[in-house]
Parts: sequence; C-alpha cells; structure tokens
Amino acid sequence: MITKKTSGKESYAWTLDYLPYGNPTDKRPTYQKKPLVQAVGEEFFVLMELVPKEGMVPEPQSRIYIGDGERDSIDHVKHRIKYDELTHGAQLELPFALEKIVMYSEKRFVDFFNEAHPITARLHMLELIPGIGKKLMWAIIDEKKKGDFKDFGDLAERVSGLHSPGKVAKSVAHRIEDELKDDNIKYRLFTTSPYRPKK
Repeated sequence: MITKKTSGKESYAWTLDYLPYGNPTDKRPTYQKKPLVQAVGEEFFVLMELVPKEGMVPEPQSRIYIGDGERDSIDHVKHRIKYDELTHGAQLELPFALEKIVMYSEKRFVDFFNEAHPITARLHMLELIPGIGKKLMWAIIDEKKKGDFKDFGDLAERVSGLHSPGKVAKSVAHRIEDELKDDNIKYRLFTTSPYRPKK
C-alpha cells in the first residue's frame, strides 16, 4: 500500500474550482485564454486542470468522467498540476472533495484498514493516519484479528476511539491532503510520486 508507482490514467475527477478566464497566472491576453476546471482524480488523486466543453460549468465537488470515450462536460485534460498551483478556492474545496471520494470509494479505504501492516520495526501504516497513535493502532489490530472490517460504520463501532464513520473518512482524507501538499513526504499511503514537469 506504500505507493512507489507513478499514476495511471484517471477515469473520474472531482471538481475543485471553475476558472472562467483561465488560470490567473497565465499572462496571455484574456481573449486568448479558455475557461479551466481544477480537479482531483478519483483513483490516484492527481491534481489537474481540465478544459470544459463550451458552455459547460461543472459544480464544485461534482464527479465528472474524464476517461476515454464521450465525456459529459469536459473536452480534455490540459495537464497535471501541483498543490501550490491550485487556486485559493480549489485549496479550500480539496478537503471536502477528498472526504467525498473516500466515502464514495469506501470499500477501498476499509481494505486499507484490513490490510495495513508495519512499515518498520517502530512504525505501522495505521500510525500515518492523523489521530491514530499507538493505543488506537493496537485497538484496530486487535479488532481486525476477530474478522475483517466491513465498512466505516463497522470500524467505528468496533474501535471506540474512532468515534464515527465520518470521522474515519475525515482522517483518511486529511492524510491524502498531507501527501498532496508535501512533495517530500517520506511515506505515501494513497497518492503517487509527485509531479515532475518535463524539461
């Protein structure tokens, strides 16, 4: 689960911000710039800019198809971007979009709790999730021995320190956001290697 690979192709993205006059850092005249959508990929959490179809304005935090074949509102993916290239609005939307993705793909993240293992003799993958220390880690491991967790509700019910399904999703989303913000973070649980622009 510690990610070493580079990302594959995203099929779905969740919108973060709509830029009717393109990216504000683009120095070209306004008439030369096209509207853009900043978004985060659903599977690899790739941050990207998309060019919407003419007249289309996707709502923030909406799930849109960007894979091969007929797309609903997006003409094409323009390029991959880094966290620092997100607009202020997109950065504010990101935690909420990530929570939505985690809840939408709940099984994938429940599997993380079922399959998590030690990274080193002193550090367990579970400890990289914000809010999970040694005590809570052992509570999760002990409960897992009794049987796999079925969903976030089952996890929160069996491990009292996790409080609620929403709290679990928020903690996982927080970890994903930390990985997107820090190119040099030591361990990646959910995201891929940082974007390196081609020279």
